[in-house]
Amino acid sequence: GITYLDHAGSALFPESLLEAFTDDLRNNIYGNPHSQNISSKLTYDTIEHVRYRILQHFHTTAEDYTVIFTSGCTAALKLVAEAFPWTPEGTKQPSSRFCYLTDSHTSVVGMRGVTASMNVLSVPIKPKEMLLSGKNRLPAEEQNCTTPHLFSYPAQSNFSGTKYPLSWIQDIKSGKLCPIKIPGKWFVLLDAASYVSSSPLDLGVHQADFVPISFYKIFGFPTGLGALLVNNRIAPLLRKTYFGGGTAAAYLAGEDFYFPRKSIAERFEDGTVSFLDIIALKHGFDVLEKLTGGMEKIKQHTFALAHYTYTVLSTLKYANGAPVVRIYSDTDFSNPDAQGPIINFNVLDENGEVIGFSQVDKMASLYNIHVRTGCFCNTGACQMHLGISNEDIQRNLQAGHVCGDDIDLIDGRPTGSVRISFGYMSSFEDAQAFLKFIIATRLSKSETEIPFQSSVTKLTTESVPDDHPSFNNADKLSPILHISDRELRNNSSARKTTVNWQPPASEAESIRAAVSETAVPTCRRGGKPITVTNIYLYPIKSCSAFEVTEWPVGNRGLLYDRNWMVVNQNGVCMTQKQEPRLCLVFPSIDLKKNVMVIQADGMDPICVSLEEDTGKEAVISESKVCSHRVKTYDCGEVIADWFSTLLSRPCRLIRQSSDMKNTKGLASATNISLSLVNEAQYLLINVASIHQLKEHISARLGEPLEIEEIIRRFRANIVISSPESFEEEEWAEISIGALQFQVMGPCSRCQIICIDQQSGERNKEFLQSLSAARGRKTNFGIYLMNQPLRSSLPDILSVGSQVLPVLKENTEIQSPTSSEEKCSG
Repeated sequence: GITYLDHAGSALFPESLLEAFTDDLRNNIYGNPHSQNISSKLTYDTIEHVRYRILQHFHTTAEDYTVIFTSGCTAALKLVAEAFPWTPEGTKQPSSRFCYLTDSHTSVVGMRGVTASMNVLSVPIKPKEMLLSGKNRLPAEEQNCTTPHLFSYPAQSNFSGTKYPLSWIQDIKSGKLCPIKIPGKWFVLLDAASYVSSSPLDLGVHQADFVPISFYKIFGFPTGLGALLVNNRIAPLLRKTYFGGGTAAAYLAGEDFYFPRKSIAERFEDGTVSFLDIIALKHGFDVLEKLTGGMEKIKQHTFALAHYTYTVLSTLKYANGAPVVRIYSDTDFSNPDAQGPIINFNVLDENGEVIGFSQVDKMASLYNIHVRTGCFCNTGACQMHLGISNEDIQRNLQAGHVCGDDIDLIDGRPTGSVRISFGYMSSFEDAQAFLKFIIATRLSKSETEIPFQSSVTKLTTESVPDDHPSFNNADKLSPILHISDRELRNNSSARKTTVNWQPPASEAESIRAAVSETAVPTCRRGGKPITVTNIYLYPIKSCSAFEVTEWPVGNRGLLYDRNWMVVNQNGVCMTQKQEPRLCLVFPSIDLKKNVMVIQADGMDPICVSLEEDTGKEAVISESKVCSHRVKTYDCGEVIADWFSTLLSRPCRLIRQSSDMKNTKGLASATNISLSLVNEAQYLLINVASIHQLKEHISARLGEPLEIEEIIRRFRANIVISSPESFEEEEWAEISIGALQFQVMGPCSRCQIICIDQQSGERNKEFLQSLSAARGRKTNFGIYLMNQPLRSSLPDILSVGSQVLPVLKENTEIQSPTSSEEKCSG
């Protein structure tokens, strides 16, 4: 099954919530709440009931707070920035300040963009500075100033789970604490998005002026819906310029006249609210209460899981006494009022060096464990805990690292970390599964054992308390998420064919000779020749290889390589990551008959014409792994039924249209485009490198491996035989026969190499062995882009051709050209 440990990113919704919601929709008609008919009146009344339910959940009433529905917490924050009654610089009155804790979400920090446009200064406040903010208290004679200032801080850090004191709200509003020393009246924005997912918030006691939330973090469904809870004492002061449908009591189209609605909520909810999603919230509250008994129980349950995991994780050590992880926390996880159910850390090796978060994420995926990595849209906390300076952030950007990518180490220093978080659906088994994963991938069996159930097992030189709680409701709260392991049949691997398609021998030789003269390597070590041993194309992305001895080359790479792909019912590309059985689909190309033949065990072969038919052309978006957009067309119902039957799920076969070039940032090579590959036209691997890796993997598995099996797992287009292992990583360019290629960088491998391409079975050891063999990295093979010859004759790639490399000027192994996860698909 799946171990989901990203509840701080989004909760998981229970099946009963969807059932209750869909039953509601079947039994009722909900019209637009701005109409006056019966169904619309039902919608309006239900929305008002949900507002009441939200206020009740936060222990307050409509007398004190107004609920303004937004698209999420981010939209609520933007609303505050735009509507707050700022006093700008340059007026006779003292100007306003926007202060925010540096341990804040990007969406809070982004408010300064709005305030800057209003000529209002923003001041970042470090957490430790707040502890000293009592010294900023103003003398009595300066406390009468009414200039409004806003201070924003998170009730719980989404980075580390630290809970900041809710007492700050009243202390700041009363003047006991002052973020900065300036006359005026302070208002408080409490970013509660992370906090309310697992902790109760009593707004009757802690009366913040603004409280933005996102409901998917509480219920998992619906997404795209949030709210801003506004204290009614500040609400009349809010300003608004734009007015949308439903917000006007009256206005004139021909003159500048507008009169807003009296209700604060209706005044700020531009257009029709997402009323069906709001109705779903009612069922979310009902189900949450029924399953858990309330937020206080969720708080205790999730904290107990985090406390146990933190205790064991912080005790794990290598045989040399070095810690396995470095945890980024401001607390010792002893108090649920000071610490939420979030653990942020980096994994270390035996020498104390950080193992990149991308590497940890890849390994976790092999164990079906879902974690979050990066800086979690909280650069301030990331800098504070990881010791990253402002200059480091700017240098990392220049080095190609951007928020959300998988460049995890720059100059050996981490750019982010790993976060796990628990929710009300989490169980003790989830915590155990995660700890087992860390131990299995970092420690040998002789070094440590994990304490399960109620007994304590000694971990090298230190032990952990045996008072971790039992979770009586764990099974009831566990999400129903299981991956069924279907029986997969063995099949033959790549099919091999020969294509006799060559230019005249005399012209071909003259072309090759001309290319060879310009491509002679200047400093390659050794004199033994390098040759092409195998050529593979993959007509259908993520399906089996089709082996050839020679094959024509087009402007997208090998002709028909990854021209087709299988998509799910939502039009999203399917790969072996989600559906390993794709490797049991065997496409082959018959150039004479102009067809692609697709075969699979238990299925009749089916043919697809190589001629394009764009009558059903449609634009779709690739998955984020291959973030580019391509123009494709559907291959029809017959082939869709064939794949749907084979894979036991609705899916379709689509083909890339030839009139749509995908250049993926290749501005300098206007005559070069990509097929449905992830990164480059070709992937090359070296048999010598395979032999070296084979020893590591065989030793870990305790059984011999065939070279051919390993080659198939790496899903390369070109396989070469070279005298030295990994010398391909030192090449800048190569020529093969009449063809010239530019090396685009190394291929960083994903979990697809763990799939046996003959059976579809997974084995985690392959990626782990590659990581161990390559020094904590998973690079294997190099990406190539073709530099076409200016010839009207077709270019041919042939087995047996000599490979002539040109070395890089600096022979250090370079990092990948892109930050996206790369795999051969």
